[in-house]
Amino acid sequence: MMMKLKIYLVVLSMAFLILSVLLYFQQNGNKVHNFLSDSLTISNEAFHSHPIKQISENGKNLPATTAKLVAVGDILIHGIVYKDAKKNNSYDFKPMLAQIKPYIEQADLAFANQETIIGGAQLGLSTYPTFNSPFEVGDALKDAGFDIVSMANNHVLDRGVKAIENATRYLNDIGIAYTGAYTSHDDKENIRILKANGILFSFLAYTYGTNGIPIPKDKPYVVNLINLENMKEDISEAKQMCDVVVVSVHFGNEYERLPNDNQKQLVKELAEAGAHIIIGHHPHVLQPAEWIETEDGRKVFVIYSLGNFLSGQNGHYTKIGGILQLDIEKTVGVNGVDIQIHNPAFLPTIVTKTSESKYSVVPLHQVYNSNSEVYQELFRHMTHFMDDLYFIKNIQ
Repeated sequence: MMMKLKIYLVVLSMAFLILSVLLYFQQNGNKVHNFLSDSLTISNEAFHSHPIKQISENGKNLPATTAKLVAVGDILIHGIVYKDAKKNNSYDFKPMLAQIKPYIEQADLAFANQETIIGGAQLGLSTYPTFNSPFEVGDALKDAGFDIVSMANNHVLDRGVKAIENATRYLNDIGIAYTGAYTSHDDKENIRILKANGILFSFLAYTYGTNGIPIPKDKPYVVNLINLENMKEDISEAKQMCDVVVVSVHFGNEYERLPNDNQKQLVKELAEAGAHIIIGHHPHVLQPAEWIETEDGRKVFVIYSLGNFLSGQNGHYTKIGGILQLDIEKTVGVNGVDIQIHNPAFLPTIVTKTSESKYSVVPLHQVYNSNSEVYQELFRHMTHFMDDLYFIKNIQ
């Protein structure tokens, strides 16, 4: 009798163990399956990917898939802006982005340049020349629909490594990916890959410098500096893991409306190295867009500067920014994966405020009629190097 009882207990225990294992893999299998789902999931945690292998069916091209990418310029939170967002013991920047939120939400992927570090109020908020912004800036970006931000800029070390650690931790917590600044060697080696509509995008970001603040010798990983050979290596590695390589570069001269020769040369090098889309920041004003044709026949899209998106700067050109919109098409055929960029479009925006401050980013056509000289001059400026950049007036 005791022997039968022992056998029964062993069998029952094994059955319970098997059931537990099955439940575990069912739950975690769903997590793995959803990690890069078509609805887009993201992570800044260690992500190890294998080179992509995609084949056509029966020697024929698979149906093309398309994803819409939008990108904006500098989120530059001056003291006057975060004071305007003050709500009792917290901050609320969401109203500032409310009018452009529909244009961001309709995209499959949305990218921004987080110019000021969001190290949080406990670290002590600060404005120019050494910035630190509230965590709630991240909340507003998340609410508006942004998926990933670049932190590679000249202000990233304004408040030291602690601010970077605070910012990256908070972005992780709210589900926004970051690139260009990191908390460890492993974090730096983890190329950010986001998936939308079956298309894998990698996001790389670099800056010309850190305003003379030295990078800690024991933490060389904290920010990506512009180094052509390193950038080429990163692009080469990213190409093995994704379909589309997006490179954000913090470069150029502040307040100059046209790119300099160094910008043009670097962009050509990055295009030849395999980048598909190159997005510029730093001048705080808009610089034109351009197609770069590579030696192997590819067309690479570049916008030299997206200017300011939300800031406290008050000059005419520093108040005007915009939302870049691109349709990326992927076709898998007998010759491999083909990526094409279609329908480059741009929604000009402007930062407005009332006499009581109330900062807000709004479409430019709400302030200046599309037939006005301000609007028309901006169109001529942004199409200086290309004639097929469409200006958006309504949600596409």
